[in-house]
Amino acid sequence: MAMMKKRFEGKVAIVTASTQGIGFSIAERLGLEGASIVISSRKQKNVDEAVEKLKSKGIEVFGVVCHVSNAQHRKNLIDQTIQKYGKINVVVSNAAANPSVDPILETKESILDKLWEINVKASILILQDAAPHLEKGSSVVFISSITAYQPSASMGMYGVTKTALLGLTKALAIEMSPDTRVNTVAPGFVPTHFADFLTKDENVRKEIEQRTLLNRLGTTEDMASATAFLASDDASYITGETLVVAGGMPSRL
Repeated sequence: MAMMKKRFEGKVAIVTASTQGIGFSIAERLGLEGASIVISSRKQKNVDEAVEKLKSKGIEVFGVVCHVSNAQHRKNLIDQTIQKYGKINVVVSNAAANPSVDPILETKESILDKLWEINVKASILILQDAAPHLEKGSSVVFISSITAYQPSASMGMYGVTKTALLGLTKALAIEMSPDTRVNTVAPGFVPTHFADFLTKDENVRKEIEQRTLLNRLGTTEDMASATAFLASDDASYITGETLVVAGGMPSRL
């Protein structure tokens, strides 16, 4: 870590849903590379705990409670970031929900609405608020999923919303060019609290591992590294693309 590059020195990065799991690791990685980090999640307690963890690593960090489906929360996230730091260079849209494991044709309308609202719509609305403050050379990274390409039986509609992010990436890359790049990371299966129902069962875990070419699950650090690359100037000629980080699992629509 002592030799880590400082690709984000002087930059400000917002990461949604970033008090644990992949989001936290992304915030940590960007912060260790010099960014001022704005983290958020739904609960003040989680925000406070994550802020202290990041501060203990010497990271400049600011925490805001933000439920991404709440318009006032989204506006507050952007407003407080601007009040604190005066600009935005990176937005990582990581918030997601998967409230049901029902087949798509048995999923209640209220659940369908929540999936679209959290996983797709909120990403657009946050950028609507953030766009006027994005600096030239800024970067947006969506966090999709390998299920965007290969939806599993228990995550069918979730996978569809993650597929939508691939299209959103293409469309926004055009709309936000040339000053802002827009890309996506599609993680494979990572043992986080969010994916606990899949990875806590040893047999299911082994089956998933065997579907990768590397015979292992991903780590939150794997996803953070990929996100940091796409958000950095090392990827300055990359936009509208999805980087699959899934150990070689099939990734073709």
